[in-house]
Amino acid sequence: QVQLAESGGGLVQAGGSLRLSCAASGRTNSMIITGWFRQAPGKEREFVAAIRWSGGNTLYADSVKGRFTISRDYAKNTVYLQMDRLKPEDTAVYYCAGGRSSGVTARASLYDYWGQGTQVTVSS
Repeated sequence: QVQLAESGGGLVQAGGSLRLSCAASGRTNSMIITGWFRQAPGKEREFVAAIRWSGGNTLYADSVKGRFTISRDYAKNTVYLQMDRLKPEDTAVYYCAGGRSSGVTARASLYDYWGQGTQVTVSS
């Protein structure tokens, strides 16, 4: 099993930045990809970004491309989501997810492990 713990959420003004962290523990060598998803009140969960641990391939949702950057730190077993130029529509609970898929994917069903989520609120 893999445990994922998100941190770094908070309240920020539009145009500001936040960096989310996702720390992995347990059988981390079984985790090939790590992704970020988000869910706003009354909306379905949506894909944000994903990264493959080996090779560093990345995938982004069109809505965050050019503003968000996903990265990983092997030594710390941690994946980061740097969020710049935040907009009120980025407000959501952000979830970290880990999967055994061989390639980066936006499909939530291909992720096996999920964190508890961290709240991001962007004020206008």
